[in-house]
Amino acid sequence: MSEDAVARIEGLKAEWPNNIGLQCFEAAYFVTLSEDGKARLLNCLNSGIENPDSEMGCYACQPSDYDDFKPFFSKVLARYHKVSEDTRHVNNWSLDGIEGLPADGVLDLARLGLPALSMRVRAGRNLKEFPLPGSMTKDDRIGLENKMMAAFEKLIARPDYGGRYHSLTPGNPCFIDDAAYQELVDQHIMFKNMDNDRYLTAAGIAADWPYGRGCYVSADKGFIIWVGEEDHLRIMCMQRGTVLNDVFDRLKSALDLVEGIEGLEFAYSDDYGAVTSCPTNLGTGMRASLHIQLPNLTSDGTDKRAKAIAKPLGLSVRGAGGEHTPIGEDGTVDISPSARFCITEAEIVASLYKAIALLVEEENKAA
Repeated sequence: MSEDAVARIEGLKAEWPNNIGLQCFEAAYFVTLSEDGKARLLNCLNSGIENPDSEMGCYACQPSDYDDFKPFFSKVLARYHKVSEDTRHVNNWSLDGIEGLPADGVLDLARLGLPALSMRVRAGRNLKEFPLPGSMTKDDRIGLENKMMAAFEKLIARPDYGGRYHSLTPGNPCFIDDAAYQELVDQHIMFKNMDNDRYLTAAGIAADWPYGRGCYVSADKGFIIWVGEEDHLRIMCMQRGTVLNDVFDRLKSALDLVEGIEGLEFAYSDDYGAVTSCPTNLGTGMRASLHIQLPNLTSDGTDKRAKAIAKPLGLSVRGAGGEHTPIGEDGTVDISPSARFCITEAEIVASLYKAIALLVEEENKAA
């Protein structure tokens, strides 16, 4: 069976040069693995094999995959993140010592002439004791959800969090019906039906939908934790305002609080930082973004000019509704730093602030 898989991969490599997982697969390394190791690595590659048009072409399926299959994943990470194969990631949330920031360390967008904006910072995390979503059984998914529901009870009991948990698992005491689920999706609080994503389906991540899926929402709706999406947890802080530090600091406090709950331990790699299913998110697992109106740079109805300016600044430009969505009629786009790996958490939020300052200058020039 593995010989057939190798032959298939080798055939696809020639046809799909942009599929990173396929391009980094080496038969000479593969044959050195045990039968179990071969099966695990092929599981990591299945999404890219079944969807050769994928850019990344692979997912980790166990918390230890990045370390266990380092000869493969080091090449994947180097190719995607533009780093050396022997690089090591360092996590650091302190803004101290980062150049180009205001002397007081306050990243206030109002100083750039901007009004209150929708700001969001999120981090993907996985629990060490469970397989990653690509290898979870239905029982694993329900077990993870039950473990997190016990943790959420501690958050709900706190006046600074409160809120409730919404489960998509039939029979769960916190179950919500389709109408309530759709309402949360429309409010951009809950994630969409994963069965509709062919990449996640081929990776095994979307299996057993909707069992083990749900989200915790704080009383002020400014703090959300997704359960059972691409990673075990997607922990998000959001608010409308101008001070980026507010959402950044709240996320750090929330991560410390969640990981500090007895029985919860996040998965980390000594070399690669926070472990995530997709190698694109490895390291910090973090994305910091804001919605900003750029009517002059999007006057042609597209985000082409905004992307051309943003890319050299290390920024990604998306539609207001997320990836693969159109820009808003008023020129609203979602802006975030592209890097996740071999960059610190502090550097991500600092780079967002500095790049937005330059983007605003270009928007004003285009008036």
